[in-house]
Amino acid sequence: MQQAISIIDRTESAAALLSPVRMEILKLLREPDSAAGVARSLDLPRQRVSYHVRALKDADLLRDVGERRKGNFVEKLVQATGRYYLIAPQALGELGASLDAAQDRLSSAYLVGMVSEAIRDVCTLRQRADHAGKKLATLSLETEVHFADPAAQNAFVAELATCMTRLTKKYHHQRRLGGRSFRFMLAGYPALPQEDGAPHSTSRPAAGEAP
Repeated sequence: MQQAISIIDRTESAAALLSPVRMEILKLLREPDSAAGVARSLDLPRQRVSYHVRALKDADLLRDVGERRKGNFVEKLVQATGRYYLIAPQALGELGASLDAAQDRLSSAYLVGMVSEAIRDVCTLRQRADHAGKKLATLSLETEVHFADPAAQNAFVAELATCMTRLTKKYHHQRRLGGRSFRFMLAGYPALPQEDGAPHSTSRPAAGEAP
């Protein structure tokens, strides 16, 4: 089944993806098609497209999904494994961002490292869930707050930290008592300027995720 977001965690797969022609092929193959069909759409030689399709299949970025008859020929249909792709830090080996890169919790480097580790963990958990044929339980919360001044911003952060500490003390139990451990992260950064007058979403509800 095609995933909404396919996470790339292998160096070979990342290398296979990072080609303008191959990215165009993957965009076209969000829906099933043949190498010949893609060649017609991109106005490229069929042999060239077939070469790239084989490389993308070897990298697990494309999969076979069936066949169709085109005149006197039968074409093999392939489809991208995801509608969108994200390269996980482990695909970069020791060059991948991690919390080891920065110890200052107020730095952007620390934020990037924290997010990178979350991507790494979710990638591993999704693979395990897929292997076990189970859903992966996740949740996400997102909102945007406009502060009148720095004092209001600092007050918000302090209150948020107090709330997080209170909830952690209320619900946290020792591992030996059973149950399930979850990792929660709080992060904030300046919102990007609005583009074309489009309003920012003020909040998004918590959501579960299935692999």
